Order: sequence, then structure tokens, then C-alpha cells
Amino acid sequence: MDEKKRTWQGSVIRWVVLLGIIMSLTFVQTPYFFTVPGDAKVLSEVIEVEDGYDYEGSFMLTTIRMGRANPVNYVWSLFSDRRELLHVDQVRPEGESDEDYQHRQMMLMSGSQETAVIVAFEAAEESADFEYHGVIVTQIIEGMDAEGKLEPGDRIIGVDETEVYEVNEMLDILSAFTIGDEVSVTFEREDETLSETITIQEFPEELGAEPGSGGLGVSNPVTDRTLSTSKQVDIDAAQIGGPSAGLMFTLEIYNQLTEYDITSGLNIAGTGSMSDDGSVGRIGGAGQKVHAAHESGVDVFFAPYEHGREDSNYEQALLAAEASGTEMDIVPVDTFEDALDYLYERRETS
Repeated sequence: MDEKKRTWQGSVIRWVVLLGIIMSLTFVQTPYFFTVPGDAKVLSEVIEVEDGYDYEGSFMLTTIRMGRANPVNYVWSLFSDRRELLHVDQVRPEGESDEDYQHRQMMLMSGSQETAVIVAFEAAEESADFEYHGVIVTQIIEGMDAEGKLEPGDRIIGVDETEVYEVNEMLDILSAFTIGDEVSVTFEREDETLSETITIQEFPEELGAEPGSGGLGVSNPVTDRTLSTSKQVDIDAAQIGGPSAGLMFTLEIYNQLTEYDITSGLNIAGTGSMSDDGSVGRIGGAGQKVHAAHESGVDVFFAPYEHGREDSNYEQALLAAEASGTEMDIVPVDTFEDALDYLYERRETS
């Protein structure tokens, strides 16, 4: 074989090896997801309250984008303050399908919207009430006794021969049982009413539960309820999932219900889940949502303060604000009332 042919063959081999390396770096998945800043959506474009008032500023929903990390994305995320790595177990439990994950996220978003309506209507002195129907199973913990007995989508209507209408009722009943006890669970699946005996078992250590705590093996249950209001509220949040828009939904609905515009003409974003009592809860990706808000020209960003706990969403938001060089006001809140108080005070002093 002449020298020219050997050189050509060696070049081909090197390119094949290089191509193989590139493909492996691109298509091989690590056990991590990476998240990056998404965008900010103006909520008046997706929420409409019947006979609602117009206003000058805007409330915005901030998002993050998520994908499975290959080796390139993994290394990149280690050196970027705009990216975050999450182990797959932090996102969804082993065995949960993409379809189940999306269903769970949409259920959480639906619950978040209903809670926002209740809190906003109460604050605006409008009528809003729930009719409760039971507890929807959104996720089964692998290896626990509910596996194979309950399924995502089942509606639990009874525990230990006691009717159940919402999540807290179910948890109160279960709190009387200990590890190893058997519990009768009545539920609806499609058009059938069924019953299963389920053993209370200790939660897996990787879930982060306190040692010795246990349950049926149902994670993230959601109360099934029907909302009736004095005014119609239409929300079109497309395919955005999860509960993290609760605070901003509440502010948007409240501002449409009241003649007094609390935005002062500002662009206002933020994050945080919303509870029926108006409490604002911790969410994921707070720092990345600050980057998204900054790039969308936001003036004020609300972040869960978590009563001053270390590494709160508020602290994460401050770090991201410093890294982005934004001039946004980062405002800590523990409740919906905290956000309202800030906005009313700001309007009165502007």
C-alpha cells in the first residue's frame, strides 16, 4: 500500500472516531435534567375576568425550559449561572412515564388556577366557593403498597370507611395509622367504585421524608373540586404545568376584579405557589426566572421569602439579580397580602 493511500485511510479513521465521539456526547443521556431561563408571559393575554377592569401595567408569568442533559449540557451547566442541574429523581420518580409526568404537572397547574381564583375573589370581596368530590391520585411511589392497586387518575372517596372530600381530610385520617397497619381505601376508576386494602409503609429515603414517616404510597395527591364564582374567569395557560404561577395568577385576577390599578403602570413578575389561605410557597428555578424577567423588561419581581429560611427562593433571586446586573426590585413575600401591601404602598408613594 502506497503512502498516499495509508494517509487517506488514516484520515478517514480519525474522522470516524471524531464523529463517534461527537455523537456520543450529543445523544448519550446523563441521569440529569438541565434547566434554562424561559420567558415572561403577560397574564392579561391569558386570563379574562368577566366585566374585569383594564389597567396600564402588566403582571407576568415567568417560565423555565427543561431538557435531558447530555455530557455537553452537563459540563456547560456546571459553569453557568443561568443553568441548573436536577437529578432525574428530583424531577420525577423512577418508573413515571413522560405522559404521567405531564399529567401530574397539568393537574398541579389546574389546582393552582383554582386556588388563585379563590384567594383573589376573597380579597376583592367577591363570591367564590368550591364543591369537593374527593382526592385525585396523580403519582404512585414505586415499591410501596399502593403500586398495582391504585392508578394515576383514580379518585379516592373514602379511607377507613370514612368519606373523603379533599387532601387534608385524607391526610388527617391517615395520620392515625402507623407503619404496618392496613387501611381500606375506596375509590372511583372510570365508571366503577372499587375498594383495596393497602398497607401503610415507610416512605423511601430518597424522597427526603422524615425517618419513620409513612403512607399509602400516593405522592402529590390533588383535591378534585368544582369552582363556582360570581364572575366567570377564563384562563388559557396552554401547556404550562406545575403550581409555580399561583401568586401571579392571583394578582392578575385580583387586579381585574378591582377598579384600583395596583400595577402603577409597571411590569411585574414573580413566582411562588399559592395556598388556599394565601400563603406563598417555594418553587424550583427561582434564579432562572429572574433572568427571564430581566430579559423581558420587568420592573418588580416577587419571590417566596419562606420566612427567612436559608437558601430561600428570595435569596436565590437576589443572587441571580446580581449576576444579571438587573435593576429590578426583588421583593420577598410570604403571603398574597405581602404582595398587595407592597403594591399599594408603592402606588401611594409614587
